[in-house]
Amino acid sequence: MHPVVDVLLEILKVTLPALVVFLTVYFILKRYTDTQIRMKAMENQKNQSGQTLPLKLQAYERLTVLCDRINIPNLLSRLNSSSMRAMDLQNAMMIAIQQEYEHNVAMQIYVSEKLWEIVELAKNQTVSMVANIEIGPDENASSFSKKVLDAQLQHKMIPTEFAKSAIKKEVQLIL
Repeated sequence: MHPVVDVLLEILKVTLPALVVFLTVYFILKRYTDTQIRMKAMENQKNQSGQTLPLKLQAYERLTVLCDRINIPNLLSRLNSSSMRAMDLQNAMMIAIQQEYEHNVAMQIYVSEKLWEIVELAKNQTVSMVANIEIGPDENASSFSKKVLDAQLQHKMIPTEFAKSAIKKEVQLIL
């Protein structure tokens, strides 16, 4: 045989098995590395969910308290005073609702967008209900209270109760 062909055959005898070994090791290491990366990602996700779940639950609790605090009977029991005029009580109720909402606005990052819309809607409907009560210039707070409670009773679903129900349903989904 030709000496060049002999040299090429010798090179192939050494290179081909080395190439097979290299490719085998490469694919085994690649699979191992990919598996390790996936396991690390799952571990990080598990750790992260363990840290965020308590924050989410706390957000749901705070939103439930918000709904409870802006519920009309609760507002009336906290704010109503026998010496108040109707207009003063109406203003105090709308300010209290807005303050409660502003105090809890950051909770929206922990809950679904749909739930946050429901909470906002409950707040807006409650403000609207309070604001739309017609009052006379000399009307006292107790007659205003009766009007507001009557207005709330006319609704099929109390907005804050609907929001609390939505909160409970979303919590059940994550637990």
